[in-house]
Amino acid sequence: METVLQKLDIELKEALKARDEIKVSTLRMVKASLKNKEIEKMSPLSGDDIITVLSTLSKQRRESIEQYNAASRPDLAEKEEKELRIIQTFLPKQLSPQELDEIILAAIKESGAASPAEAGKVMKIVSPKTKGQADGKTVNNRVKELLTEKQG
Repeated sequence: METVLQKLDIELKEALKARDEIKVSTLRMVKASLKNKEIEKMSPLSGDDIITVLSTLSKQRRESIEQYNAASRPDLAEKEEKELRIIQTFLPKQLSPQELDEIILAAIKESGAASPAEAGKVMKIVSPKTKGQADGKTVNNRVKELLTEKQG
């Protein structure tokens, strides 16, 4: 089983041979981010550390896409979308809405939360289970929706 770092190196070599500029620049940026995190941590990165870095990079791309679309810059949004798709190939499979709901509902039951004001209790349980597999903002919004439904 190859590691994420090995897969990154293999894909970078293939992208260089194929002269795929967007993929080369994205993979180099990912490698640099991982290297910076390793330097900051002063030890080799664990699988969780790598997922955290990749999740952060994905989140940055999603936020940029929103901002570029709002500013009527589809050219820049499209570039960010391509980068996002490349980064996501290194993240674990994303959870389906049904899988996410199951995890959230179980966490609501476990935490005893009864209103959207108690979303933090639920997020403490849900976040570690969805790390790298779902966008935190999406998870948080869904937790609040489900708590609102439960309350109503």
